[in-house]
Amino acid sequence: MIEFNCKNLICPICGEPLIQSSGSLVCSGRHTYDIARQGYVNLLPVQQKHSLAPGDTPQMLASRRAFLNEGHYTPILNDVAAAIQKYSGRVGTIADIGCGEGYYTSELAQRYPKATIIGADISKAAVRMACSRGRSISWITATASHLPIAERSVDVITAMFSLVCEEEFARVLQNGGIVVEVTAGTNHLIELKRIIYDDVFEQHKHPKKPQGFLKETGCELRSFKLMLDNTQLINLLQMTPHTLRIRPENRARLETASELELTAEYFIRILGKN
Repeated sequence: MIEFNCKNLICPICGEPLIQSSGSLVCSGRHTYDIARQGYVNLLPVQQKHSLAPGDTPQMLASRRAFLNEGHYTPILNDVAAAIQKYSGRVGTIADIGCGEGYYTSELAQRYPKATIIGADISKAAVRMACSRGRSISWITATASHLPIAERSVDVITAMFSLVCEEEFARVLQNGGIVVEVTAGTNHLIELKRIIYDDVFEQHKHPKKPQGFLKETGCELRSFKLMLDNTQLINLLQMTPHTLRIRPENRARLETASELELTAEYFIRILGKN
């Protein structure tokens, strides 16, 4: 039987705590959620889904895993870990919301081996793939707008290039808990965009002002350079939504590039409960 850490998890239908019973998680209302053989639990009720297969495609996930496994975004991971160290007084539970195939989640689990780690994503394919990164992590399929996580039970939420749902994040955060949010900066991958798009319009990106459920306690713009060969460039393209928009002739241009130096630019922002 697979042992699943269901600490802090609640039923997405009735909100009651979940406990493991044999190969399932169950609540007092007798709602039952099977633990998949890969080691994740689907806590995304059909009424919370907006499509049959929400989230990233298997191709995007495979490309993202290949790219991230080579360590190209390690500086981003290091910045997130440093922010947790600086701003969080306690790291008992970390929830990585929008965890994708699990790279950042599993790396944080290695840095905080005593913490309860939750990895949540709306894509079942992503969470299924993430399971191979570690069975000690509580991998769940869930939407950020309806987290099956108990109130005031999480110390740190990470949102790595993913949606921040302020009201819901504030609900699950402990008093004194933080959200570490990473979003793309204005010049993020600008060199790649100039190849794959005919026209690149300048967009002055900055994280939106909190709506009132959370408050901003820190925000910094960071950047670094990375040199990628052709295989790495194609993986980078295919792991982003750009792969769905690129024209065939522009893709052909990219496929002939032997290597390219890119700018990684991102905001790292810290949010706390209001």
